Amino acid sequence: MLRNFLIQIVAAIGGLWIANRFLEGVLFTGDLPILVAAGVVLGLGNAVLKPVLNLVTFPIRLLTLGLSGLLIMAALVWGLDILFPELVIEGIIPLFGVALIVWASSVVLSLLWKNA
Repeated sequence: MLRNFLIQIVAAIGGLWIANRFLEGVLFTGDLPILVAAGVVLGLGNAVLKPVLNLVTFPIRLLTLGLSGLLIMAALVWGLDILFPELVIEGIIPLFGVALIVWASSVVLSLLWKNA
């Protein structure tokens, strides 16, 4: 359980950093402690809120073949954008880009942790 929290937090911090660095339309003007705080908030949201939202939206996930999971992740990133004024995401395409990057970094870290 604690391992899942740590993976989600590290993946969120790394995903936000990667999105800020390489994705056009994403701007983070804060310093490293604020990035870590934003990553912790997003990681905890992924570890705590996302499983509950996945359970509630399970029928929709079946109908959309899992695509609604991306919408849930995008909603969490959007909430993070609202909570942290240092994070500016300009538009829906960069929002989904950040959601995909955070999701991919979470998958990669989970696989690496499992194989280590």
